[in-house]
Amino acid sequence: MRITDIQVRNLPAPEKGSKVYYDDTLKGFGVRVSNAGTKAFILATGKNRDRTTIGRYPTISLAEARDVAKKLMAERTLGRHQARNTTMGAALDQFTEEHVSKLAQSTKSEIERLFTKHLAKLRAVKLDDVSTQDFTKITAKLAPSEGEHLHRATKTFFRWCVARRMIPHSPLEGIRPPSKWTPRERVLSDEELRAIFKALGDDRFSSIVRLLIHLGQRRTETASIVPIWVKDDILTIPKDVTKNRREHSIPITESAKAIVPLLAPFNGWSKAKVALDKDAKIAPWTLHDLRRTFATGLQRLGVRLEVTEALLNHVSGTKGGIAGVYQRYNWMPEMRAALRLWENHLQSLLPKE
Repeated sequence: MRITDIQVRNLPAPEKGSKVYYDDTLKGFGVRVSNAGTKAFILATGKNRDRTTIGRYPTISLAEARDVAKKLMAERTLGRHQARNTTMGAALDQFTEEHVSKLAQSTKSEIERLFTKHLAKLRAVKLDDVSTQDFTKITAKLAPSEGEHLHRATKTFFRWCVARRMIPHSPLEGIRPPSKWTPRERVLSDEELRAIFKALGDDRFSSIVRLLIHLGQRRTETASIVPIWVKDDILTIPKDVTKNRREHSIPITESAKAIVPLLAPFNGWSKAKVALDKDAKIAPWTLHDLRRTFATGLQRLGVRLEVTEALLNHVSGTKGGIAGVYQRYNWMPEMRAALRLWENHLQSLLPKE
C-alpha cells in the first residue's frame, strides 16, 4: 500500500515491542509504531535491511520524510551514503521508544526530562560526530546531582547505540560522572509540617502534597493514584507505576482515602511549589523530603524498620538479597497500626478550627 497521512495517523500500536508498516511505492520506507503509540519514519536499506531513523511523526510530516528517504537512497546509489548517518535526535527517539518506554513511569519521565532539557542542542548533530567534550560542556554547568543523573542516563544511551552498531564506541566510555553528590538528609520538623499544612489550599497540587505527607510514597506514584486503586482500606499501586516495578499494597487511612478523589493529572510542579514556599515560609525543602520525613517520623513513633520499608516499597535493606527471597510476610497489620500512629501525630499538627 502507499502510505498516506490519514493512514499514518490511524496506524494501530502493537501490544508489545514495535511494528513497521512499509510503503509499497518506495522500497524500504515505512513507519515504525511502538506499543506506546509513538510513530517514527524509517528507511531500511541493504542486504541486512539496516534501518535509518528519519524522524518522529508529527515532528516531521510524511511528505518531508518521503523526500529525505529518496535523497538517502539516491546518495547510496551514488556511493555517497554513509552507513552511520543517524542524528543524535533520531537515536534518542529510538532509544526512548525501544528502551525507556519499558521502564517505570517515574524513571521514564525523569530520563525524558533530562534528555529534553539538556541534550536539545545536540539533536541535529550526527551521532558519529558527538564528542566527549560536547557532553562534558553540558554537565559542567549543572548541579552535581543533575549532572550525575544526566551522565548515567546518557551513558546507558550510548552503550545502547554501540550494541546496535550505530556507533563504534561510546564517547562516555571510561568517563566518570562530573562530580560526587551527597544524598539529601533534610527532614522537616513538626513546626515545618504544620506551616505546610497551614499554607495548603484546595487545589490539585495541595491534595498531592497532603497525600505525600500522609502516605510517604513517591511523588510520581502519588500523583498517579486513582480511586479504583483503593479497595476497602487497601491502596494498591500497579507495578507499571512503581519505581521498582513491583505492585505495592498498603493500608490507607480514612483521611488519606478522602484525598484520593481530589487527585487528577497535574503539570506545573515548579510553579506550584514556589507558590507554596512563599506561603509556608520555611527553609528550602523538596517534595521528596516529605518521604524521608515520613520514614523518620515513624521511627520516632517506635515503628519497626521492616514495617517502614514495607510502607515505602523498599527492596533493599531488610528485604534485599537472599532475605528478600524467603521473607514473604506482607506486614499488613503492622503497617495499618503504623499509619494510625502517624495519622494521630499529623492530626495534632493540623491548624485548630
